[in-house]
Amino acid sequence: MAIYSLNEELKRVKTRKNDVISLSVNTLNKNNFAMLTFYIIHKQTLSKELRCLPKLSDTLQVKDYTLRNRIVFPPMQSGRADFNGAITSKLINFYVRRSAHIGLPIVEHAYIDLLGKIGPKQLGIYDDSLISGYEKLATALHKEGVPAIVQISHAGGVANKKVIHNQPVGPSTAGKMRMLEVDELKNVVEQFVAAAERAVRAGFDGVELHGAHGYLLNQFFSPLLNKRGDEYGGCLEGRMRFPLEVVLAVRRRLGVDKLLFYRVGSDDLAPYGTHVEDAVVFSQRLVAAGVDVLDVSGGMCGSNPKQFKSVSGYFVSQAAAVKREVGVPVVGVGGIVDPVFADSLVVEGKVDLVAVGRALWRDVLWARDAFSCLGYC
Repeated sequence: MAIYSLNEELKRVKTRKNDVISLSVNTLNKNNFAMLTFYIIHKQTLSKELRCLPKLSDTLQVKDYTLRNRIVFPPMQSGRADFNGAITSKLINFYVRRSAHIGLPIVEHAYIDLLGKIGPKQLGIYDDSLISGYEKLATALHKEGVPAIVQISHAGGVANKKVIHNQPVGPSTAGKMRMLEVDELKNVVEQFVAAAERAVRAGFDGVELHGAHGYLLNQFFSPLLNKRGDEYGGCLEGRMRFPLEVVLAVRRRLGVDKLLFYRVGSDDLAPYGTHVEDAVVFSQRLVAAGVDVLDVSGGMCGSNPKQFKSVSGYFVSQAAAVKREVGVPVVGVGGIVDPVFADSLVVEGKVDLVAVGRALWRDVLWARDAFSCLGYC
């Protein structure tokens, strides 16, 4: 009984050796010699096992790329591009300042086509004339010791009509949205491929495909917007088809060495939308198609659902469910601001990487201070 009690206590430990000793001294009953004996005999072994647990400050190897820790700055539109979508010195500085102490910044979503633009000063990657700006950004990020990844996107039906001066397109005809025909889908696939190639030509180490937050790839995946009657709609298999075609084509163009991330719209948070069970199946297919890292977020509900305003890690449960069924690193996200909580997600094996967006937006030194708080530096 004493041995069982100590084991249970140690299972709840979330920190390293010093805290284990402190916890044990505080919880051991002085008269319970069996428990005390067990602790003395096994202290070294238990401490070694705890040191072997992954933690927020640990490196992570993904192919030939080493992330120096498990903190990710996720793609968040900064409004620092110019009106043509070109990279500015202001945007470069924004990412450089936030990259000094993290493992990986994912540069904000860049539209692959003018029809897929959502904001007037959104970053673009739709034309070769933009490559020179990406070269400067890639060089600056590499000097900070981090890989360079950019998210590429098409807004589809949520594109801003006033910005694109055209009718938005999507999986089906609904409201202001026009349905993309099959031959148009093939063109969109090529636009994703061309955008990925531009990123690599500029010196980027890979791309992330934006399949979440109600953007085009997410619109095809979700039954809330995908009402098609052809092979690209209907059942889950049909709704996965177009996003998977994009993944396969981009993977072929990137080759085996570059990194391919996919941001998964894991849950629409709606009765007739997609749910985590669909996301698990989809994630398995994404990995089979060549995705290296899964970045698990919200679906048609967006990135910051109102019902989770005060919840920390509100998409972590979906990420953990995906992680259990795939063999690639998984990113967890959702209003994470507490370093201890962020660390616990990695220690407990719920996710491999933790996205910290708004906290890093507000405080460029958040990661440095987080590791200091956790005693890792």
